[in-house]
Amino acid sequence: MSHTPHELREEFPEFADKISAMRSNAHFAKLADAYHEVNRAIHRAETDVEPTDDAHMEDMRKQRLRLKDDIFAMLRGQ
Repeated sequence: MSHTPHELREEFPEFADKISAMRSNAHFAKLADAYHEVNRAIHRAETDVEPTDDAHMEDMRKQRLRLKDDIFAMLRGQ
């Protein structure tokens, strides 16, 4: 288990400039903000700052993965 935050720029380094540029797109910004929020919650849970049970952790990770997939699709222009 990694306790390293999964920031979007680290997850998609090849799209770092595009991530900044796409922040002006309201839908993209909403997805990115939701990703950041759930990603931070996962990081806090993993580091026991805000512990949670396994089921909730799994739900948060699934939510982060769905958001990441949606963001990647937008970055690729799909």
